[in-house]
Parts: sequence; C-alpha cells; structure tokens
Amino acid sequence: MRGEVPVGAVAVRDGIVIASAGNAIERRGDATAHAEMMVLRRAARLHGGWRLDGVTVYATLEPCPMCAGAAWAARIGRLVFGAADPKAGAAGSLYNFAADPRLNHEIDVVPGVRAEECANLLTEFFRSRRTS
Repeated sequence: MRGEVPVGAVAVRDGIVIASAGNAIERRGDATAHAEMMVLRRAARLHGGWRLDGVTVYATLEPCPMCAGAAWAARIGRLVFGAADPKAGAAGSLYNFAADPRLNHEIDVVPGVRAEECANLLTEFFRSRRTS
C-alpha cells in the first residue's frame, strides 16, 4: 500500500459501485488525498456533477472533518463506515457533521459495519510501522 494508511472508500448508487479509492496522501504528497475525498471526486466526474444525491459512501474508517464536510457538500444520502475514530471522527465520535441541524443537509449514518475487522486492519498497519 506504499505506506498509505489502509483506508478505502466506495461510492454506490442504485446498488452499483460508481467509484472506489484508497488513501493516496503519501503517493500524491497531498494532505487532501484521503480515500473519501478521492471517491467523491471520482464519483462526481463519473456522475457528471458534484451533487451526489442518492449515493452511499462506504468507508473503512469514520471520516475526518474534511471528508465529512466534503460528503455534506456533495449531498450524499448515506455514509456507512467500519471503525470509529475517537481522535478525529466527524460522523458521530468527536464531531457529528452528518447530523448538525444548523446545516442545510443531513446524512444518514450507519456506523460500525465490520468495525472489528476494520479496526484490526488499522491497528496492524500502525503496529507494523512502529516495529519497522
């Protein structure tokens, strides 16, 4: 994975995968190249516009504030994630960007899907980085 934190994201519309991506921060040298940002960009290109109504984004890890904000701006309908992120999660853990009544759009959030498997993947990655 080229030293990338193993986070992936998939955008689905009407049961069809329209975009997928993994973290590309290290490879691109771009702090905004999170998996969720990449998948939203790809989905918008393929969809022909930024408004992604009816799209569900699935992610390994709870999105950070940047990614949750981008998901909100893209007007996705649902966000499904595996592992919660108590240090930077913005879909219910630290912040709840997806359900802030002050904003003009709310996102249906389904947390904890295959949470243990996702958390173990991330834990193993960081463990291996500390021991190498």
